[in-house]
Parts: sequence; structure tokens; C-alpha cells
Amino acid sequence: MPYVPPFGTSRCAARTRAASLRARSAGASGAIALAAFALAFTGCGSGTEHPGPISARELSEAQTFPYYRVYWAGPQFEGDHLTAADGLRGYIERVGTSVYYGDCVKSKGIFGGGSCVLPLQVTTVVYRLHSNAPLGPQRNTVVRGVPATIYDNGHSIEIYSGRVAIDVFSDTLAHALAAAQRLLPINAPGSAGANLPAPVYCPGLSGPVTGEVARVMASLPHRICQRDAAQEAFAERLET
Repeated sequence: MPYVPPFGTSRCAARTRAASLRARSAGASGAIALAAFALAFTGCGSGTEHPGPISARELSEAQTFPYYRVYWAGPQFEGDHLTAADGLRGYIERVGTSVYYGDCVKSKGIFGGGSCVLPLQVTTVVYRLHSNAPLGPQRNTVVRGVPATIYDNGHSIEIYSGRVAIDVFSDTLAHALAAAQRLLPINAPGSAGANLPAPVYCPGLSGPVTGEVARVMASLPHRICQRDAAQEAFAERLET
């Protein structure tokens, strides 16, 4: 599993929440979803050490991740330091790699509960074709020139770019939207002010698609959404 530094429940709560949402978005079966949850929670202890800014070693591991662009919102977000980041060590493709901001320890209840939510976690994962329907209520939108969906009661945004999905998990929609506007690669050149690279796949959006979203989907490289729709229509004709 990705490296877990010793600050216990704050990061663990974020990791298990993200793993659960990821399993749902991929339409995982109950057994697979449970396995993803268990994988994310493995190594999460009850420690309450106060985390500081990320170590130079851990930051370097994230900056040299070799497989795809990993996104972050810079060394600080809304006054909160980057406190941890996953890297190559223990990397699992279906889980992806994440960066974490903030410190939930000082705001936990007297029982040391796991309900504390980091102000920001950004997870980058290789996109696997699936329907977004299992995510529940959601709103499709455009972020930085690419398709995206807002879900998890407005606390999370999934952004589709290149061959990855970028999940922004936050404590408020305002924070999630602000983070989305600041995303840039931690391990490659890039700018927070530019549009993100268009996805090379057709995202499996669910629910209403506005005119702006439809235009962006129609303009994706190689007319991928039109091609997918044509293939689906052809397969349906063969089945009838």
C-alpha cells in the first residue's frame, strides 16, 4: 500500500473515505469494495502525533513518481501545509497516489474519532472505464477545460485529464473548487493557470449533461465519445 506516515487517524480517515468512493465510482462489487477499504486502512494505527510539513525524502519520492502525472495544489493550500504524499514504494494502480494537506489531530473529538476530514486530499489514479451512476447524486461540469463531476454531497470533484482521473476530496465544496483551480503536476512541468490536458478516453458521466459539458465531450481528441457511442449502438443492433 502507499506509504503511511505516523500521524494516525487524520490521514487514515481521508484514505478510507477516498478508497470507498473510488470503489463505488468503479462500480466495484461488495467484496472488491470491502477489499479496497481494508487495503486503505491497513497500517492506520491510533497514533495522534502532530504532523508537520512533509519531509524532503517523502516529497522527493512523490516528485520522482514515474508512471503518470500526479497532481497537487502546491506546497500549501489555504494556509495548510502539504503533510504527506504517496510515492512509488508500495504503489497499487487501482488505489492511485495521493497528496494530503492539513492536520486533523487538533480538531478531533475527545474519543479520538475517525470522523475528522482533512481540508484537502488529491488522488490521481489511472482511469478505468466505468459509469459514474454508483456515486449517487452528482453534477457534471467543466473544470480547467476538461469534463468533471461534483459528488459526495459537494465535498468531492472528479476531474478527467490525460489517462487519469483526479479526485479532489475536501471538507467543503468551496475548498474543492479552489483546489481544482490550483492543480498542477508534482512530478512534471505544468502550470496551475492553464487548462488541463484533455482526457484520451470518454468519461462515463451519469445524469444531466449541460451544453458546455456536451461541447467539451464532443471535442475530445479522436472523437472518442462519438466513437464509443457508435460502437455501443452497433453492439445493441447486433443483440436485437
